[in-house]
Amino acid sequence: MDAGEPAGGEVAIGAVEDATGVPARPGSRVWRAVWEFLHDLSVAVLFCFFLITFVAQAFRVQGTSMEPLLSDGERIVVNKFVYRFRPIERGDVVVFWYPRDPSVSFIKRVVALPGDSVEIRSGQLLVNGLAARESYLPDSFRDSDSFPATQIAKGFYFVLGDHRRSSNDSRSWGEVPERYIYGRAVFRFWPPRRMGPIR
Repeated sequence: MDAGEPAGGEVAIGAVEDATGVPARPGSRVWRAVWEFLHDLSVAVLFCFFLITFVAQAFRVQGTSMEPLLSDGERIVVNKFVYRFRPIERGDVVVFWYPRDPSVSFIKRVVALPGDSVEIRSGQLLVNGLAARESYLPDSFRDSDSFPATQIAKGFYFVLGDHRRSSNDSRSWGEVPERYIYGRAVFRFWPPRRMGPIR
């Protein structure tokens, strides 16, 4: 056994040396640790920015327009990537910029697609002349309002709140441009007792 080799075959840990073989000073080790921390932190921040911008984001529901599905104050996850792989469909609960003030986000349900004819007769939604099946809408949340038959233009969507009595939606300000729709609500994570997928 050589004099410099530790007994028992264990690895010896000595002072950190720089490229010249000179032991590193304590101050340089501190700066290196700080640099590594800042590097890791910046990578984490960039990763979170990418996630929030392109993949998913948490939102807090404000208002009662989507009751009974979503209540005021609940927290949800919005998938911002899904519409890169599939088109927007009837029944999707979407998050979008309010057409009259794009600095504000709304959440509503898509009920009519580009090219569809939509009409409401005394609270009954008709799409392409047929009564829509809205199993998500209890009678107590319906209203008796009417809306004239309208053809949805290419690149636009007709959206309604599930709580028809308290929703500010396409009946008031028209269709939503596709470019304003930036995600689909997919999961509620707060409160825990109501945690689950959003349909």
